[in-house]
Amino acid sequence: MGKLVLLGGGYGNMRVMLRLLNSLPLDREVVIIDRAPFHSLKTEFYALAAGTATDKEIRVSFPEHERLTPVYGEITEINRAEKVVVLEDGQRIEYDDLVVGLGCEDKYHGVPGAEEYTYSIQTMGQSRATLQALCGLPAGSTVGIVGAGLSGIELASELRESRSDLKIKLFDRGPRILKDFPEKLSKYVKDWFVKHNVDVIANSNITKVEPGKIFNHEDEILLDKVVWTAGVQPVKIVRDMDVEKDKQGRPLVTQYFNILDDEHVYIVGDCASSDLPPTAQLAEEQAELIVKVLRMRWKGEQLPEKMPDIKLKGFMGALGKKQGFVYLADTTVTGRIARLMKSGLLWYYKRQND
Repeated sequence: MGKLVLLGGGYGNMRVMLRLLNSLPLDREVVIIDRAPFHSLKTEFYALAAGTATDKEIRVSFPEHERLTPVYGEITEINRAEKVVVLEDGQRIEYDDLVVGLGCEDKYHGVPGAEEYTYSIQTMGQSRATLQALCGLPAGSTVGIVGAGLSGIELASELRESRSDLKIKLFDRGPRILKDFPEKLSKYVKDWFVKHNVDVIANSNITKVEPGKIFNHEDEILLDKVVWTAGVQPVKIVRDMDVEKDKQGRPLVTQYFNILDDEHVYIVGDCASSDLPPTAQLAEEQAELIVKVLRMRWKGEQLPEKMPDIKLKGFMGALGKKQGFVYLADTTVTGRIARLMKSGLLWYYKRQND
């Protein structure tokens, strides 16, 4: 029986499972390998770190199926020569086809002290640690958030609602928040931060992090805790794969999402080289195409000469529990309606995957 092994239970591989399991060929089985016995909603980790959501609210159980085998543990090696995945406890899982969706980790851009002295929201475990650090601070403490992308914006706003007594500084490398999107959107988010007393520091360049302080350019800024949301890279096991990669260390893939020299190894999500920004939406769209390719290859059918281009629909962001912003089909929506749209999408996603 042919074995499809999925590494990582993120958005991409969840979509692969849900699409394949109900129509899995009789000669195929699926194995999902993850460190946790559930799918984590990474887009909501900011709320866990801020103390406004619990673990249970931001996770979904893996599907149950007679030909789906879950394996839990840390992956230490992907051996393509032997077509086997090795786990920390010594287990060796053989595969016929492999989909690598192990996600990303923080990228520190060579900033001294950044990895050692900042907190993260890249994993559920790291988000829990960040929760303990931030919510354990005494009143009047100052928190710095480095990186004003979507994760930094949502964390800063949620933390403001969770801890109104804290001073919050959000360091933005660009001249304005969300500089690649319409100015109306940037202004709305910036105005929210001004109204809620979050200090946004534009054109920042964090050059060093030390215990209790960071350096913006040459200016020393005292902070009680620092959270890093300023860029990502593939996890180390993917960066160490012996394959061709792009400048960000992500494996190059064909239009069918397999690596260049192996049609049995696919890459999905934040791990895969792409011109599009890494998002849950992108991972799911890639997964749809991978499922299509797998089905055709299993049937021995000719693949299309040109796969359809992925077009992202837009993005949604929260500003606390009552306000938000949406950029969809070149249209900007802000305020309570936008927040309801994001909450509705999250509800639908959880219901669809339960």
